[in-house]
Amino acid sequence: MTSISTFSQIAPEKYVAWLSDKANNPYSLSNPSEFLSERALERRARYNIPLDNKDLPVTPQYVERIAQIGVQVLHSSKWLNFVMFQTADHSLVEQIQQLEFVIKVEKMKRRIRTEPCPVNKVLYESYYPKPNEINFFSSQLNLKFSSLTANLDYGAAYTQIHMVKGDELHRMGYLGDGMLIVLLDAGFNSADINPAFDSLWMKGRILGYRDIVQRGNNVFSTSMSPHGAYVLSIMGANLPGQMVGTAPHASYYLIRTEDDGSEYIIEEYNWVTGAELADSLGADIINSSLGYTVFDDPSQNHTYADMDGNTAISSRGADIAASKGILVVNSAGNSGSSAWHYIGAPADGDSVFTIGAVDRWGYYASFSSTGPTYDGRIKPNVMAMGQGTAVVDIYGNVTYGSGTSFSSPLTAGCIACLWQSKLGKNNMTVMQSVMQTASQFNKPDSLMGYGIPDFLAAFQTLSVGQRECANHNNFTVSPSFFIDNLIITNELNRDENFSLSLLDVQGKLILEKEFQGGNRYFYLRDEIRNLKPGLYILQISYSSGFDSFKLIKLKQ
Repeated sequence: MTSISTFSQIAPEKYVAWLSDKANNPYSLSNPSEFLSERALERRARYNIPLDNKDLPVTPQYVERIAQIGVQVLHSSKWLNFVMFQTADHSLVEQIQQLEFVIKVEKMKRRIRTEPCPVNKVLYESYYPKPNEINFFSSQLNLKFSSLTANLDYGAAYTQIHMVKGDELHRMGYLGDGMLIVLLDAGFNSADINPAFDSLWMKGRILGYRDIVQRGNNVFSTSMSPHGAYVLSIMGANLPGQMVGTAPHASYYLIRTEDDGSEYIIEEYNWVTGAELADSLGADIINSSLGYTVFDDPSQNHTYADMDGNTAISSRGADIAASKGILVVNSAGNSGSSAWHYIGAPADGDSVFTIGAVDRWGYYASFSSTGPTYDGRIKPNVMAMGQGTAVVDIYGNVTYGSGTSFSSPLTAGCIACLWQSKLGKNNMTVMQSVMQTASQFNKPDSLMGYGIPDFLAAFQTLSVGQRECANHNNFTVSPSFFIDNLIITNELNRDENFSLSLLDVQGKLILEKEFQGGNRYFYLRDEIRNLKPGLYILQISYSSGFDSFKLIKLKQ
């Protein structure tokens, strides 16, 4: 056992006890309903995700023995197998260190708040926080498909939603119904009485809330940070003519993990605990507008080398959340103009969907944190409007603010609508479809990643591969995502003529062409070079039948 004699006795201090195992655990993977909700188990079954040891709760006996020593246990992590506690008595920490199942005890490090991002005169992008306990208003999600397919009156939110084609998903009736988005944030000041969220409350779409920082506190208190309420408004607001969010019919669970009243890295550990709760509840998406970089003690700072997706506690937790089937959406950070201009944690996670910020014209916002990660991966993944973003304040008024904290939920809400349309696709497939159809997929960079999403094109991309009409697998067409060249392979291997028809998504005939048999390969080049980006149907007819293919024309 290592010594911890250097720990300060300033009270009360917070510590993490790392545990060696989960022995003598009364819970079993053979009976997962004791610790995972039905919805969480359904997600695992849908995407063929096996249960593993990380799903088991921390051994209750271990938690009890730590508490019996006389410290206050705050919370624990089953994924990383630790117990968080606080005490003013250094001798108690020494006793915990000597427990046979404790590997080591670490004291929490103080965190420096990074430079605030540039914002307009009304809203200020920062990390606020404070507390409450789980409170369910509904035991199950509303899975009814929305019947609303008409245009919505987005008011001030039109530009930010239209930029990423979120309005096209809404027009098709995808408004987030049946999707559960968990917010990890710093407080939700007045969100329980804000008229922007009336429809969420009346229809039971706020499923619950909890404070990880301090149990029992009211996350809606006026002493709380309004940051989480601003974030929620970008997704869930429903004030027709003033502001409608990107996922007005999704369901939400609100979790406070960030403590604005202290400056400790405990928030990273809180983040992991919040993500575990999201998993247990059956979340589809986590939106996290939080990030971590440096600390008061320079020797304990995160360095750029730590931004490898595997070092920071929150990044490790975020990647585990993704492995459980959750799509983790995280703000890139607002350090683009500072000495630390890189993304922070958990945005560096390799399975985290990291969102940077652009202005209303689609240009890079100078405060948006940049990539790449230390190990050379493209970050941010994509961009959305985070400068001059429409939000609803705590009084129900529409106003504007700036920060990647706002581009992240804008994207998360659209992802909820996209995923609703293709629930059989897993989180990584959905994420990849958004990147593949973004504005600079062919030339990603460290400022804007793969560019600005096109959620209509992503929807069309997820439809590719689903064969329609009669098909005899006598032809193949590649690539499915094309720019100016298509190769048609004749698998018939006989001298049979065939005709080709290319239709757009509305069924309008774009191209018709006859081909003479005898060859194996046929090409389309000049005929398709000037097509608009989007979904197309290619039909090949021959004497014994026809094949039909869905293809995506990409932007040049």
